[in-house]
Amino acid sequence: MKKQYIFVWEPGDKKKTALYNSVLKTVNENKLSNVEVYASRFLGFTKDTPLMRIVPDNVMYGNFTADDAPGIVMKHFVDKKPDERFLFSYAFDNLTTEEKDPHSKQFRVVLRNSGYIDPTNIDDFIRRDGYAALKKTLATLTPDAVIDEMKKSGLRGRGGAGFPTYLKWKFSKDAAADQKYIICNADEGDPGAYMDRSVLEGDPHAILEGMAIAGYTVGANQGFIYIRAEYPLAIERLEHAITRAKEKGLLGANILGTNFNFDIELRLGAGAFVCGEETALIASIEGKRGMPQPRPPFPATAGLWGKPTVINNVETWASVAPIIVKGGTWFARIGTEKSKGTKVFALTGKIKNPGLIEVPMGTSLSEIVNDIGGGTKSGKKIKAVQTGGPSGGVIPAEHLDIKVDYETLQTIGSIMGSGGMIVMDEDDCILDVVKFYLQFSVDESCGKCAPCRIGGKQLLSILTRITEGNGQEKDIADLKKIANAMIKASLCGLGQTTPNPVLSTLKYFEQEYLDHIHAHTCKAGKCKNLTRFTIVDANCIGCGACVIKCPTNAISGERKKPHVIDQLRCTKCGACYDVCKFNAVAKGA
Repeated sequence: MKKQYIFVWEPGDKKKTALYNSVLKTVNENKLSNVEVYASRFLGFTKDTPLMRIVPDNVMYGNFTADDAPGIVMKHFVDKKPDERFLFSYAFDNLTTEEKDPHSKQFRVVLRNSGYIDPTNIDDFIRRDGYAALKKTLATLTPDAVIDEMKKSGLRGRGGAGFPTYLKWKFSKDAAADQKYIICNADEGDPGAYMDRSVLEGDPHAILEGMAIAGYTVGANQGFIYIRAEYPLAIERLEHAITRAKEKGLLGANILGTNFNFDIELRLGAGAFVCGEETALIASIEGKRGMPQPRPPFPATAGLWGKPTVINNVETWASVAPIIVKGGTWFARIGTEKSKGTKVFALTGKIKNPGLIEVPMGTSLSEIVNDIGGGTKSGKKIKAVQTGGPSGGVIPAEHLDIKVDYETLQTIGSIMGSGGMIVMDEDDCILDVVKFYLQFSVDESCGKCAPCRIGGKQLLSILTRITEGNGQEKDIADLKKIANAMIKASLCGLGQTTPNPVLSTLKYFEQEYLDHIHAHTCKAGKCKNLTRFTIVDANCIGCGACVIKCPTNAISGERKKPHVIDQLRCTKCGACYDVCKFNAVAKGA
């Protein structure tokens, strides 16, 4: 009788064990010996609803309570029928075949195990072909053969730059040195991004296996995972995984009985965004201040302590094993001509179904936002989508049909980045969004080069002045001039890409800038100095809720009659707007 697995996820700390205990009790009382129950920390969603996935049937149930769980379990495993009352339609692909599930836009390669295994149980990982790629590599493949498979796959670095993975490995393999290193860049710092964290927490052995394969390929015996200290659970899972892998002879000396030695250590970062840049990351591991260095030489030939070093990010390492097991040609069939495979995105913002998704390269932005994400949570029109985090661009709604891959996004002024994707609706002010990203980039600049250190602050200063109602006509030209200077002269990718949100929004939303400058209006009502709150007489019933909440006593009026806001006393805090239940407070220019 085939083994069945139930993975249970509940939102909220207080309810964390209720559903799991209910499911486990039902399984034990009915002696369903072929069923195992796991409490999963990740099922790919941030929805506030309980979820239960059954594997290998690949059925998901949602929107139920702990009291409903026994009935679902009994119907599914005893009656052998799905409980249609709670079937969750937002299903994942069935990865038991190479074909994509026609009912889903997703295709899981990087996230193949996340939510399907207990990440603290190495046997769970092995059950799903874990370490099969490492065994195949050591038993049957030469280093050149591994590189050939990586070349066939077309895998490009998922950290944002998109450099061919095989080429980076080849450079290090061909470099003569007495010592070489492998590094996993897990310094995920983009606002709203949690792709790497979820993989590290849900499938840590996938990273270890990918790094070990690279170590064998290039001739390295030491690896480092550089991870930010703000990820305590991921750190705990990685430490546990490294220990278990060593116990099973999958890391350390004489791996799987061969003469290949490879070990992995963790290095914790202090949260500096610039340390996501390769040379700054290397400096940090070496105990120096994390600041970028001019290139060349590149890390592949002269990296950690001056030795050849392969650096890839979490998502890239997680893609290695499936390529080795199924072949580079299999991976290359997914995606587009120049952008192969899948990409993981953290879909957030004003979206109905936020969460972590994985789609083939070339999937349109509309499919991601509307078909998978369900459109905006508010039901309002999508205004724009930000891709690539602080280094990316803002894509207007008219370009939602664009394919999401490296080259196509660049044609409209954005980038793939590490995978952050933030959806904005009509209530968002473009300038307010750009100001947020600029503030982040300015705060995270290491200050080593003047174009980034000074230019970023100048951009932020101009934008702040515009949003405060003090903008000038020449500000538009100044923003473009400073932005282009930063792109050309900054030392590293942080400074070179900081202006991207500015330039992309000036390209598509220049009129919104001009409205702020000339008309002193913020139609979205986000820029405090350019916003007015007024009472809509027809809707106001005189309940007095706004009067109670107003911190400056700027609202007055008789009970059960329309009230009025004194604009001179109003601080534009928005408390009246938030508390009104009758749409009687209008927000606008």
